[in-house]
Amino acid sequence: MPRLVMKFGGTSVATVDRIRNVARHVAREVRAGYEVAVVVSAMAGKTNELVAWCKDASPLYAQSEYDAVVASGEQVTSGLLAIVLNEMGLRARSWQGWQIPIETSDQHGSARIAQIDGSRLDAGFRRGEIAVIAGFQGIHAETGRLTTLGRGGSDTSAVAVAAAIGAERCDIYTDVDGVYTTDPRIVPKARRLERVAFEEMLEMASLGAKVLQVRSVELAMVHRVPTTVRSSFDDPDDARPGTLICDEDDIVEQQIITGIAFSKDEAQITLRRVKDKPGIAAAIFGPLADANINVDMIIQVVSSDGDTTDMTFTVPANDYERARSILDAQTGVIDFERIEGATDVVKISAIGIGMRSHAGVAAKAFRALADKGINIRAITTSEIKFSVLIDAAYTELAVRTLHSLYGLDKA
Repeated sequence: MPRLVMKFGGTSVATVDRIRNVARHVAREVRAGYEVAVVVSAMAGKTNELVAWCKDASPLYAQSEYDAVVASGEQVTSGLLAIVLNEMGLRARSWQGWQIPIETSDQHGSARIAQIDGSRLDAGFRRGEIAVIAGFQGIHAETGRLTTLGRGGSDTSAVAVAAAIGAERCDIYTDVDGVYTTDPRIVPKARRLERVAFEEMLEMASLGAKVLQVRSVELAMVHRVPTTVRSSFDDPDDARPGTLICDEDDIVEQQIITGIAFSKDEAQITLRRVKDKPGIAAAIFGPLADANINVDMIIQVVSSDGDTTDMTFTVPANDYERARSILDAQTGVIDFERIEGATDVVKISAIGIGMRSHAGVAAKAFRALADKGINIRAITTSEIKFSVLIDAAYTELAVRTLHSLYGLDKA
């Protein structure tokens, strides 16, 4: 029998009534002839509550004990869904990460999956069981301690399980019915996409689209697991198909631009009149890398005399103050005149595999933004995307302008 992994997020399992609705989705796929593994998140709001309890107990809690606490949210949900499925006459059992086992690194709070032994799940399928798996968690084999995969880790759990058991596909159920050309709250004419290439989805996820967690898309691409984004709030007996994330070769009609993403989690830092000499970039960015601060959108402008340079780059907004303090501490090493910064900026990105075979795609956007009076602070490009940094006040105007420019408004 073909196998299917279904993943349900926190809003989908927020109450017992919603869990019953999830069970109806699962029953539909069982009736269609699938052996089903279900991966669940904690009920909406529960993880935040558990995190708050950890902080209340001690501001300097051990990360390993934090994992033991927050992993319990998914344990509750998996047990409840198994109870509901059994009540419906379907044979089901709950699985925790350590029972399968899902083996991970020992980086508590943001562990990475090392391997999954699917043999116990295989045995359950032979018994006719639905596997209800607690997402977001695993175990470090050497220490025997529970680990968690970080925010959004249930998506990663689901794709990894799908790869381990050879599932036909992985369906990610959430509170939206697919991947859209951009945020419908900003552009009402945004359209749901039928198919998106793995590479495009990876760029969208990393550039601000919140539909899927980045690491889950990476896993899906590496293991070639077709992944569908669907809505758990559809009628289980009349569910819409959602958006399929798949190989580029499986997409018949390829648009030049597939979607417009934006990220408000950006801050800009500029070092003025930095002494231009060999090793200066390493002196600036080395300490930031050592502090695990991700740097993006780097621009260097050399002065007319060739002796100094201005260095501009972006960092995550949450790391802005920390990055500035690290650079301040490097004044004796870097030799710059002053630091300037801004947190009222946003990164707008256009993504599309069609850019590989079309010239002038980005230049067209630069002209359109200029016509709207939008100043571009920084630019980065890759083979299938370009990003611009602009003032946050122009976010909606820029997104709407680019969405229309590339014909994404049209059905």
